[in-house]
Amino acid sequence: MRRLVTTESDLEADDIADEPETGPLRRCIVTRERLPKERMIRFVVGPDRQLVPDLAARLPGRGIWLSACRDVLESGGAGEERRLTGRQTGGSAAGGVDRHLARAFARAARGPVTVPSDLSGLLQAALVQRISELIGLTRRAGQALAGYEKAREVLRQGRARLVVQASDGSEAERKRFLSGFGPDLTVIDPLPGEVLGRLFGRDYVVHVAIAPGKLAESLVVEAGRLAGLRNGSGRARGSARATERETAPVNDGTGANG
Repeated sequence: MRRLVTTESDLEADDIADEPETGPLRRCIVTRERLPKERMIRFVVGPDRQLVPDLAARLPGRGIWLSACRDVLESGGAGEERRLTGRQTGGSAAGGVDRHLARAFARAARGPVTVPSDLSGLLQAALVQRISELIGLTRRAGQALAGYEKAREVLRQGRARLVVQASDGSEAERKRFLSGFGPDLTVIDPLPGEVLGRLFGRDYVVHVAIAPGKLAESLVVEAGRLAGLRNGSGRARGSARATERETAPVNDGTGANG
């Protein structure tokens, strides 16, 4: 028998829990905004009531959706009040998870759930792993070229869907690489140069050109979600040049031009 809705929170929980997981949009349990699912993270509740991130959105069970945004994840809806009052509101629960966020998950799950204590760190690490795997797949499929000259040539020929640049690469070099290309070029910077280098069998890589295809589109989505969790930046959602933020200079001796 369907339980009675007696409070506003109960009503919100019912609204979200009863929404079918169809179409391109999903509703965030915190902001209640309907957003493209590519900008959100799905969770399911395991048999032991453990909250399980489902980055690929394939696990069985009713999905619980959360915006891939640092403010939402860290404040659980209390961020605006904190900004207005200048005070901490609500503290944390579930071993470090914000109390407001833990309550939002419990409402959506219609019962208590165990939320991982370092949820933000867990999600970021998982996304970094997914992005690394995707870049590795593009390399093995012959859809990625690393190195300043090779990647620039791919761009000049119009054969690149996006550019991946090292997050810790020299800002001046990154801008120089992009010079002459339009502002609509998609640029992401989810990984440091050492990690990119390992994917291409080098010590260090700053520039990678990725050809069009499903792998490239997946990279844009995953890099966007990671950037949202890190800093909420629209830039790192793949919408603009990724070189506008401050980055640590790279020692040319490490092969920064690779």
